[in-house]
Amino acid sequence: MHGEYKVQGGKLVVVDFETSDDRLSNVQVSGDFFLEPAEALADISGALEGLPVTVKVEDITLAIRSKLRPGAEMIGFSPEAVAIAVRRALGVTVTWRDYEWQIIEAPPQRPAMHLALDEVLAREVAAGRRGPCLRFWEWERPAIIIGGFQSLRNEVDLEAANQFGVETVRRVTGGGAMFVEPGSAVTYSLYAPTELVRDMSFADSYAFLDDWVLKALNELGIDAFYKPLNDISSSKGKIGGAAQKRFSSGAVLHHVTMSYDMDAQKMVQVLRIGREKLSDKGTTSAVKRVDPLRSQTGLPREEIIRRMKETFVSLNGGTAGGISEEEYAAAEKLAAEKFSTEEWLRHVP
Repeated sequence: MHGEYKVQGGKLVVVDFETSDDRLSNVQVSGDFFLEPAEALADISGALEGLPVTVKVEDITLAIRSKLRPGAEMIGFSPEAVAIAVRRALGVTVTWRDYEWQIIEAPPQRPAMHLALDEVLAREVAAGRRGPCLRFWEWERPAIIIGGFQSLRNEVDLEAANQFGVETVRRVTGGGAMFVEPGSAVTYSLYAPTELVRDMSFADSYAFLDDWVLKALNELGIDAFYKPLNDISSSKGKIGGAAQKRFSSGAVLHHVTMSYDMDAQKMVQVLRIGREKLSDKGTTSAVKRVDPLRSQTGLPREEIIRRMKETFVSLNGGTAGGISEEEYAAAEKLAAEKFSTEEWLRHVP
C-alpha cells in the first residue's frame, strides 16, 4: 500500500507498507523532508510496524513520538504528517485528524471583506495552497448579512439600517439574515476539502461539522444541541445558525454565527422578521428568540472563543495560522468587484 501527504508549507511524506493479519508490515517511510540524525528514520518506520490497520491518526502520532530517539529533529514534516500518509495508504474514510488544521486569527474586517475572505480561503484550500482552517471573525462595524437567495426588500428595512449605520451585504451561502455588531456575536468559518464530507448529504454534514462546537458549548455549561437543518440551540432558546457551500473546485465552506450580546430591539428594527418565519421557532416575538451566550455562561466573549479553540484543537488538532498578503489582496479585489457591489446585493431584489 502506498500513501502520500504534502505538508502545507513543508515537505512530501511517502509511506509504503504491506499488511499481514490486519497489521502493518515491511513499512518504509520516505520523502523530500530533512531528518537529523538520519538513523531516526528507522525509529519512525519501526514505530509503524505491527500497528493495526484500524489505527487512528492520534495513535500513530503517539507511537512515533514514543519511539523517536531523544534529540531527533523532523524538519519539514511531523509525526502527524506521517500518520496522515499512513491513513491515506489504507484508503480509510477521512476524519478531522487526517488533516493539519490551522486556527486563523485576524484583525477586524469590514463586512464585504469577511465574505470575500470566505471565498478566497475556501478556494485556496481546494487548490491545495493552504491546509484546512478555522477562522474566527472580528467585525469592524455593524452589519446585516442576508442569505444568498433572500429578497433584500423582504428581509431588510434599508431606511432603518441606514439610520443606525448598519451596512448590508449578501453572502454566497443560503439561510437567513444575520444582524451583528462588534462584540455582539461569535462568528467562525471552517474551510476543508470536500472529501471530509464526501459521503454525507448536506443535512448530515451540518450536524457533523457542528459537532465540535456543541462539545465546546457543553463544556461551557450550555446544554447545546443541534436542531435540523442548521440551528444550534439550547433549552433556553436558539443560540445560532449555520450555512454551508460546497465549491465545485473541491472545498466546503461552513460558517456559523452565534449570539453573544445582541441588541434585540435594534435587530427587529433593521430586519423585517415576520410572524410566519418565527411561528416554527416556538416564540411569539423576535426579541425573545435571541438567546445570547453571555447570559448562559457569564463569560467574556474572548474567553468563550478561547475555550472554543481549545476544544477544537483537543478534538481535531491545529496550530496557529494567519492570512497571507496575497490572500488579503485577492479578497480586497473580490470585495470590490463582487461583495461591495449593488448588483450582487440586489440580484434578488
